[in-house]
Amino acid sequence: MATGGNAIRGTRVGAGPMGEQDHGFHADRIAISYWDALGNETVRYFAAGIPEEEIPETIDSPHSGLPAGRDKENPPAVAKTEPYKTHLAYVKERRTEEEADALLDDALRQLRERRGQD
Repeated sequence: MATGGNAIRGTRVGAGPMGEQDHGFHADRIAISYWDALGNETVRYFAAGIPEEEIPETIDSPHSGLPAGRDKENPPAVAKTEPYKTHLAYVKERRTEEEADALLDDALRQLRERRGQD
């Protein structure tokens, strides 16, 4: 039994010469470190020519989900989350009981008129 093989087996068509190290142009970049309240460091890379104001001051830490800032000694505090409010809770913030009663009476009157039940 002959043991022959295919010389290009396992390579991509058009991949170029074997062992090619250069896979295109790599832009210059800078590394920015962010720290969360637990001390986890996260590094993000940005283009070297990016203006300073376009680099975010805080990010969400992928380790903990906490906000992470660029100052290691003073990481950002966790923002206080408000509890979920229902639609009714928002309506009650905008209307008094008297306004709600007046609106309900008006809506019921209009409904009865449409149905001819007045």
